[in-house]
Amino acid sequence: MSDSRNNSKSDTDDPIKKRITKIFESRIDTDKEAIEALTDLSTFFHDNTLQTRRNLRSQIEKRSLAINENFLTALKQVKEAVDAIYVDISSMTSAVNEMQECLNSAQSQSHDLIQQTNNLQAESDKLQIRQQIAGAFISKFQLTIEEHQQLYGSTRDDPIKFEFFDALARVQKIHSECRILMQSGYQTAALDIMEEMTLHQEGALERLYRWTQHHCRNIDLNEIGLLMEMAMQKLQDRPVLFKYVIDEYATSRRSILVRNFIDALTIGGPNGNPKPIELHAHDPKRYIGDMFAWIHQAIPTEKENLLLLLKQCDKHDLTDQIQTALSHISDGICHPLKVRVETIFNSEKDLIVLYAVANLMRFYQNIINNVVKGGQLEECLQNLQAFSEHSYLNSLSQQVKVLLQGPPGTNIGLEPPKSDLVPPQSVNKLLSILKEILSVASMVESRQSDITKIVSCVIDPLLHSVTESASHLPSVDMACYLLNCLYNMQSTLAMYEYMDDRMERLQAQSDAQIDTLTSEQASSLVANLNLGPIYTILQSSTTKLDLNQLKMFMEKLDAFLEMPEILLLPQVSLLQSTNHRLTVQKRSQSVIVAIYKQLYDRVHDPSNEYQNTGSVFKKSPEEVAELLSC
Repeated sequence: MSDSRNNSKSDTDDPIKKRITKIFESRIDTDKEAIEALTDLSTFFHDNTLQTRRNLRSQIEKRSLAINENFLTALKQVKEAVDAIYVDISSMTSAVNEMQECLNSAQSQSHDLIQQTNNLQAESDKLQIRQQIAGAFISKFQLTIEEHQQLYGSTRDDPIKFEFFDALARVQKIHSECRILMQSGYQTAALDIMEEMTLHQEGALERLYRWTQHHCRNIDLNEIGLLMEMAMQKLQDRPVLFKYVIDEYATSRRSILVRNFIDALTIGGPNGNPKPIELHAHDPKRYIGDMFAWIHQAIPTEKENLLLLLKQCDKHDLTDQIQTALSHISDGICHPLKVRVETIFNSEKDLIVLYAVANLMRFYQNIINNVVKGGQLEECLQNLQAFSEHSYLNSLSQQVKVLLQGPPGTNIGLEPPKSDLVPPQSVNKLLSILKEILSVASMVESRQSDITKIVSCVIDPLLHSVTESASHLPSVDMACYLLNCLYNMQSTLAMYEYMDDRMERLQAQSDAQIDTLTSEQASSLVANLNLGPIYTILQSSTTKLDLNQLKMFMEKLDAFLEMPEILLLPQVSLLQSTNHRLTVQKRSQSVIVAIYKQLYDRVHDPSNEYQNTGSVFKKSPEEVAELLSC
């Protein structure tokens, strides 16, 4: 047992055996260190001989020694560098210690100064904040130097520029924001700033007023630009200054309008085109029409430019001022217009021309009055219209008077009726003049009033003269003559409107004359048919009719029925109206028919005891009426 223990011990303690065992047990292909050792060995172990194997150990040791020597050399250099660093660090440490000592000494010495500096820095920060606040306050509630210069200008005559309105808006904005400042508790500062801004605003508006007034005094229509519009918008807040500027503008434009009107009358347009209006003074219609056409064109232009001047203003409260200014501008042309129009009406004698010019003036008057209301121009146009109406009515009256009075200087009145009882030539001529002027009047706007006045101006004196001239005639001749005159008047007026009332009055007069003629014609028939005594007996219920007398009546009646016109009055046949003749004839014959019926009924009444009535009355009243077409 001791032998075996010794054997195992010897096996365990034998290093060579251990290595050999380890070599056998190891796996070279997975041993990284072994592979690296063999790889390094291959660098200098080239030949695998006995000699080289014996020298292998010594070579490895030599190689290991060389490596250690190289390492020692490199380590020496490192040590020298570390020693140098150490020396430097030691010197730095000494310097740092010295600096620390100096710093500690300086710190102890400047402690009070640092504390004072910190206090001053804090105070400086506070002052800087206050400065920023004050700067912001000033920039918000004070004007800059440039804005102040823009408000007041460097000189009194400096023109207004757009920057002026920016500065003025800035003043108004500061003034309004002061209310917020007052609500924040800074009443004193806010009131002071508001007072200062008010002074600035008043001064700026005063300068703006002077500039605007001067500009309006010398204004041309092409100079109404944005600056003027903005100026008027700002001045609207000052009604008095605003009114003064509007008045100055209206006065300036009034003189310019009058000058332009006179130039248009006497000089004409640029380079003589259009020609002067007064070149056509010989043609009243064109002359008056050109003048009113120029006014009709000029006044709306003035209104447009006035509205352009007030474009940026609130026009809700400016309607009256605009109309007043426009009236003042246009009033200047009243005198030259009135003089020329009155000259034309005083010199022109043609009635149709006078009436045409009056209607032309009425047309333009309505148009112009829609643009300009009130003022002297409206009154002037009304007076001229009244004057023109008076002129043509007076001219018409004069013509009527001349024709109704006979030749000049005779004053014999309307010529007496002739034997044919037709209207005289004067009546026909007057009606022809009336027809001519009514043909013009029926085409105008205010034709109802014109037609009524014109007809009254002619028909009333004509009726009076006709009645007066017929008053010396016998009743039948007078009735026939008046009917013929009235028929001509009715025939003339029937072609025109608004004549219903006049036609009714003429018809009433005609009916009266027809009644007269009917009465005379019926009396003539009664006399020619010997109906007078018979009709007297008919009025008495007790007196009996004579059959012989009735037979004579029936013989004349039969002859009358065969030729009714044989007993017609000569004057009735002179009536120009067929309708009038038939009316008189039928009404008078209806009287005969009525008397015949009474007579027929009396004779055929059994209570009257007439004998052999059939031989006397061969026709019934109905047959007589049918034969006379009554």
